[in-house]
Amino acid sequence: MERCLLHVYVHAFGAGDSEDTSAIMAHATVCVGFTVSGLLRGARRIFVTQSALTVLRHSAFCYCTVNGTIKSKRKMDHLERTANNFRQEVISQAKVCGITKESETVKRLRLAVADKDFTFKAGQWVDFFIPGLSVVGGFSICSSPGLLEREGVLELAVKHADHPPAQWIHTKCALDSEVALRVGDLHGYQEGKGNGYKMGTVKLYYSAKKTSELLFKQDILGLMDAFPGKITCRFHITQQSSQICEELQPHVTEGRISEKDLAKHVAEDTLWYICGPPPMIESVSTLLSSIGVPRDCVFFEKWW
Repeated sequence: MERCLLHVYVHAFGAGDSEDTSAIMAHATVCVGFTVSGLLRGARRIFVTQSALTVLRHSAFCYCTVNGTIKSKRKMDHLERTANNFRQEVISQAKVCGITKESETVKRLRLAVADKDFTFKAGQWVDFFIPGLSVVGGFSICSSPGLLEREGVLELAVKHADHPPAQWIHTKCALDSEVALRVGDLHGYQEGKGNGYKMGTVKLYYSAKKTSELLFKQDILGLMDAFPGKITCRFHITQQSSQICEELQPHVTEGRISEKDLAKHVAEDTLWYICGPPPMIESVSTLLSSIGVPRDCVFFEKWW
């Protein structure tokens, strides 16, 4: 998977500053742990279908021992990798109300959420429960909290993969398919602090093989128009032979994201958010370290 995003926050920026910016903001930090028993008690209160509750119980049983210790030597799955992340108690049913092909390898799901208490903040992700499937998916939310407030829906962008939840989305998911969602991340730990956030300056570097693989490019262009000087983007294209459309040309650079591109943004108040496959995350993290970026200023999600 070549497509990758690098978010460069040139001033302090908090998730949730503006609902319109959520599609390109990422936030991932390990924080508060949870207990499986607590989740199951919450699930009994919230789930109305036995099949969905069975999925949750089976998943918890597969991934944890009685005392919560991971014992499998196989490759860690989503629940294992995020076992120490905060989860909201609300587990809501949702129904697929829209499916869009964003690219040759990515589908966007539009989900109508049943529970009115279900909320999230920009940058959070969901545990994705599929009735009849024991493996739980983990997908970042790509729509804004404002869309959920206005229309009761949220959206996920899922790349085709052999992982069972992603495979189900690409091969079996249809309109009116029913699933269940639970929000996870750091925000439950931060909510009580009452911290306010002020939008700073955002520089986005987005790399893909071809412009057809640049997901949400129209949304990104729209954000640049809506926030001139606040949000800017460079699209890095590595393997395109055809002509680049006129609308994108002013924002496209041929070749990978380089040290020279990033070095000019190194500053004391810059935060760096990286999203992409593990080799890309590791190489960019090393590069940032070599140009003097402190480790505690670099954030990334690592789902694989």
